Amino acid sequence: MLIGQISARVDEKFRVAFPKQFRETIGKKIVVTQGFEGSLILVAESNWKALLEGTEGKTFIDGGVRDLQRYLLGCASSVELDEKGRILLPQYLRMFAQIETDVIFLGISRYIELWDRKRWDVYHTGLTKRIESVTEKLSRNNGNE
Repeated sequence: MLIGQISARVDEKFRVAFPKQFRETIGKKIVVTQGFEGSLILVAESNWKALLEGTEGKTFIDGGVRDLQRYLLGCASSVELDEKGRILLPQYLRMFAQIETDVIFLGISRYIELWDRKRWDVYHTGLTKRIESVTEKLSRNNGNE
């Protein structure tokens, strides 16, 4: 299971050291794509179908399904760890996530989010302020099922 947060730095060649504790779970071949709230999503190449969660079994004639697949798979890139355990972040994904120098890897059970440090700090501050209302909303929604 992927959990926790780890800080890292992007070097001048736009490589970032992939956290060792995540490497053991995710492996050397990784799919990276644009995520939500300005983050990137990273999954093991062998587990790329996890990106399609929520769309499986739904017809491709559904515009929402196509849009989500375009967003996640159409913008994905396969990367491989080099001999020093680093990945090269494609330019279009660095630009999407506004990644500069300092980044945060977040383990989210089956996938990893990668955030620019400044963006994460702003997002996390807001999340901390609203987490109780988010929890209450989820509790109400689960009670209606």
